[in-house]
Amino acid sequence: MEARFAIRPAGGPASLRAEMISPGPQGRGPSKAPSFACLCLLLALGCTSAPAGTITGTVRAQGAEAASGGTGGDAYASRRYKFVERLDYEQLRDFVVYIDQIFPSGTFPPPVQPAVIRQKDASFVPHVLPILVGTTVEWPNMDEIYHNVFCMAETKPFDLGLYSSDQTPKHVVFDKPGQADVFCSIHTKMHCIVLVLTNPWFAVVDDKGRFVIRNVPAGTYPLHAWHERVAGQIREINVPAEGEVSADFILGPGNLPKIK
Repeated sequence: MEARFAIRPAGGPASLRAEMISPGPQGRGPSKAPSFACLCLLLALGCTSAPAGTITGTVRAQGAEAASGGTGGDAYASRRYKFVERLDYEQLRDFVVYIDQIFPSGTFPPPVQPAVIRQKDASFVPHVLPILVGTTVEWPNMDEIYHNVFCMAETKPFDLGLYSSDQTPKHVVFDKPGQADVFCSIHTKMHCIVLVLTNPWFAVVDDKGRFVIRNVPAGTYPLHAWHERVAGQIREINVPAEGEVSADFILGPGNLPKIK
C-alpha cells in the first residue's frame, strides 16, 4: 500500500516526485526508504531563499435561497415562526483558507510559543483557531467564574477539569491533524474549534472577507476554504515563484450537488 505526496515546483524540474512506501504484507517485498528527491524537497521547503509567492483572495457565504432568488415566503412573519432563528450568511465570520496537502511527518516543526484560546465573558476567544500540527495551545481562564475545557474529538480527547482565573493556565498539545471541537461542561454556549493542519500555509479571513498566505513555495496545490457552518470548497491553485495569485470563494449550500 503506497502513501504518496507530490509537489510540482514552478521554475524547477517538470516534475519532482517523492514516494514513501509503507511495508506491505510479508512476502511482497521490503519497504522503500524516502527517496533522495524527497530529501531534496524537504531541504528546499526549509530554505528561505527558495522561490515563493503569495496567495490572496476573498471568502464569503451565500444561502441557497439567495442563490436561487427565493425568500422562503411570508410564513416567517406568522405567529408560529416569528421567533425561529434564521442563519444570516452575510454575517458569517471565522473562515479559514489553507493548502490542503499532506507533507511528510516532521517537515514543519511546530512553533515554540503556545497558541492561546482565552475563556473570557463566558466565551472562547478566538472561536476558531487554525494551528500547525504539534502546536501547544494554552487555555487561560480570564473570568471570575469557573470554567471547564474538554474535547471529545477522536484526534485529541481531553478534559482539563474545573479551574479558575487565579490558577495556572493549562496546556494541550494537538499532535494529530483534524478538527477538534472544544466545550465547557458548565456553560452550554461555550464552544470553539481548533483546526489542526499539516502545513503552515493557512490564514484566517478578516472581517472584510480577505485573506493573505505568504511565503508559499512555488507549485500547484489544492486550496481549501473552510467554515464550520457551510460547505467548503477546494480548488487547484498555481503559486508563482514571485508575486501573487488570487482566489475568491463563495461558500454555502448553493454549491452542494442537487439530488432529484
